[in-house]
Amino acid sequence: MKKTDFIKKVALVGTGFVGMSFAYALLNSGECDQLLLIDVNKEKAHGEAMDLNHGLPFAKRNMLIYDGEYSDCNDADIVVIAAGVNQKPGEDRISLLNRNLAVFKSIIEPIVSSGFEGIFLVATNPVDIMTRITLSLSGFDSRKVIGSGTTLDTARLRFLLGNYFSIDPRNVHAYVIGEHGDSEIVPWSQAYITTKSIFDVIEHSKGRFKEEDLQKIAIDVTGAAQEIIKAKSATYYGIGMALVRIVRAIFGDEKSALTASVMLNGQYGINGVYAGLPAVIGRNGVEDIVVLDLKDNEEKSFIKSCNFLKETAEKVIV
Repeated sequence: MKKTDFIKKVALVGTGFVGMSFAYALLNSGECDQLLLIDVNKEKAHGEAMDLNHGLPFAKRNMLIYDGEYSDCNDADIVVIAAGVNQKPGEDRISLLNRNLAVFKSIIEPIVSSGFEGIFLVATNPVDIMTRITLSLSGFDSRKVIGSGTTLDTARLRFLLGNYFSIDPRNVHAYVIGEHGDSEIVPWSQAYITTKSIFDVIEHSKGRFKEEDLQKIAIDVTGAAQEIIKAKSATYYGIGMALVRIVRAIFGDEKSALTASVMLNGQYGINGVYAGLPAVIGRNGVEDIVVLDLKDNEEKSFIKSCNFLKETAEKVIV
């Protein structure tokens, strides 16, 4: 199958809940021309492709959706990796590491061998470390290896703040940074409601809003995944849409700042660590990393989160 320059092709590895939530959201968004599904369970990948194809008459645009092999990734623009074992109730993301490492070893090498030269987008948890592993296994430039990072955490934060302040979450400008996990932080110094600092909004609210409530919101953001997993065994809709948002930024060459998991190269004095930070994403992958003007305590917490990720990653032999 020969791909011409204008055709946008995405390959998805892993047709579980996360992968297929992404695929379904991608179909509805119309962000690509071709979608390739790959799974160790080939029958499932074939069935999922059939099911998605039957929705094409209702979609915004036509797409070529099919199942295939790693060799079919040779002309893909983006490979999204959602393969891996599921997170168990009460299991932190880092404990997933050893169980998912073997899976990635069986995925990355054949994709690279196919001649793939596009962008890797990783969703598998623990995503920051799995993205670092993808970089190591692939030998790619770090700008072309991106993790979903704290994009979903940031969306959760903005949703909760929107509810609290009774405003459209799209008018909330706040970030979750660091690990996609328990050590992630919310730098409140960088949080704005429209154009006003969140602290100014609280100060002029005549007691309606309180600073102590912000800490509860931050805790709710960090604990959201475990609450959902307890209720329904897994989280997948939100991350599926977050992945589509990153894909849109890449294909549209948007230069959008999204809190993806990206490689730090000297920012905050940190090197060789993947962590969530606002990153400018366009057609060539990560084009820049936005260095936030963090308060001392925020920067210390961020560095602590990154050190935790670095120490854990260093224990992995790729």
